Amino acid sequence: MENLAPRPGDLEPIETASRDEISALQLKRLQWSLAHAYENVPLFKQRFDAKGVHPSDLKQLADLSKFPFTTKSDLRDNYPFGLFAVPREKISRIHASSGTTGKPTVVGYTANDIEMWAQLVARSIKASGGRPGDIIHIAYGYGLFTGGLGAHYGAEKMGCTVVPVSGGMTERQVTLIQDFKPRIIMVTPSYLLSILDEFRREGIDPRESSLAVGIFGAEPWTNAMRLEIQDAFDMHAVDIYGLSEILGPGVANECVETKDGLHIWEDHFYPEIIDPVTGNVMPDGEIGELVFTTLTKEGLPMVRYRTRDLTRLLPGTARSMRRMEKVTGRSDDMIILRGVNVFPTQIEEQLLKCEGLSPHFQIELTKHNRLDVMTVHVEALPGAASSEQRSAAAKELGHHIKSVIGVSAQIDVAEPGKIERSAGKAKRVVDNRPKD
Repeated sequence: MENLAPRPGDLEPIETASRDEISALQLKRLQWSLAHAYENVPLFKQRFDAKGVHPSDLKQLADLSKFPFTTKSDLRDNYPFGLFAVPREKISRIHASSGTTGKPTVVGYTANDIEMWAQLVARSIKASGGRPGDIIHIAYGYGLFTGGLGAHYGAEKMGCTVVPVSGGMTERQVTLIQDFKPRIIMVTPSYLLSILDEFRREGIDPRESSLAVGIFGAEPWTNAMRLEIQDAFDMHAVDIYGLSEILGPGVANECVETKDGLHIWEDHFYPEIIDPVTGNVMPDGEIGELVFTTLTKEGLPMVRYRTRDLTRLLPGTARSMRRMEKVTGRSDDMIILRGVNVFPTQIEEQLLKCEGLSPHFQIELTKHNRLDVMTVHVEALPGAASSEQRSAAAKELGHHIKSVIGVSAQIDVAEPGKIERSAGKAKRVVDNRPKD
């Protein structure tokens, strides 16, 4: 693999600023962001007033702990545009993702937000070893999901040539990589493994491909997978982090020269780690739940948004800004399957649409050829348990899950009474994937 360390003059001044300079900028921007949210979003005014705090109470960064949290349910409860801090006419773009109720969580961006997002994704591509003029193959999904368009605008801002392939059609992915010779690919790590399998199926040595850098996000992946990908393609594998409620991809990124955690772009986002049970702020270096407050977003400011991601904050290395470790898990029951967030309640919602199926179900997670597989075990109702009826019900449920949630699932429809009952809280998810 080539040496991709930055050259003199490559970095923005803020990337090498002192902690005092970063903190001073954060305080100024945080004071603006809290006031912007308070004055323009009824929910924030109500929450701040109920807790007896006002934006003017923020005198130092530590004072942020006095302010209330925001959660994903707040976006659902204010669907679709209730948390926008500018008139809808000032919103340039809307993205959305599915939530536990089946309603999407809606996020909006002003023109300035889109520009800032593009700049941060460009910064992330540069940190990954990208250069102006590179051809970038984008295999994230396009549409309401923030991955494809977020990567796309950042790559264009970087001055790169963009190949907007989106996901799917794996054979075509390999053909375009071979023909267009991109230097960088942006994709989920699990789908990159599918592309790798297609390379091998076609008898093409992936190490001879043009790919020098892979920028992987949208789902957790291990350092063991990093090593496998790097060895298979003879390329650098770098992690990118983001979530729609805060921005999308480009909230944090690994630096290719160290690959020792994701540097959070702290000039635009203020991170905290809290105890997921008590909500108390934890010191840097301790594992807890990651919380973000946006510092510059106009359309949808977020105050102390609970990501449910478990990680810890570490000092900066390749950049001055602090790092977050790879996400080790979540503090709720969300499943991330091939880059799509899935909740058991979403499965239940689709199950209840199907006549002939009992509401009892269990989700089993396994791996097949290194890819995550979700099997939904359900049971037929008495009177609808013939093999033909069960087969039809399985097909119907699989269709609903794919069309509404966006993932493929195997459906196992058992005879009545076969799904385990619980006297207390039902165990909806059984994770039988091998532990790395």
